[in-house]
Amino acid sequence: MQIHESAEDYLESILKLQQRGGPVRSIDIVKDLGYSKPSISIAMKRLRENGYVAMDGTGNIALTEAGLTIAQRVLGRHRALTDFLVALGVSEETAAADACKMEHDLSEESFEKIRAHVNAMRQR
Repeated sequence: MQIHESAEDYLESILKLQQRGGPVRSIDIVKDLGYSKPSISIAMKRLRENGYVAMDGTGNIALTEAGLTIAQRVLGRHRALTDFLVALGVSEETAAADACKMEHDLSEESFEKIRAHVNAMRQR
């Protein structure tokens, strides 16, 4: 199933927030991404309807298996691209921002070559 770039960003944000510990609520995503609360509410409703997130009665948000799979892929791409750009001499902040743009549009072939290069650099 094709998923939009913005949905990938939401799922990635939820995963990062979950990894920091504690429950994830809409306000946490608002703070992480800088979007408005109504935008996040609409996005969470759509992600829930499409089976990517689940919400409990207290408003805690959790990734479903399908959502987790996408979030892990996107976050993995983001981290590898950030590492690659930093290794080229780009500042951490710029590298992270650029990686966020690249992670959605880069072909799988190009990404695999970059990932292989980053892995080889780490082994040195």
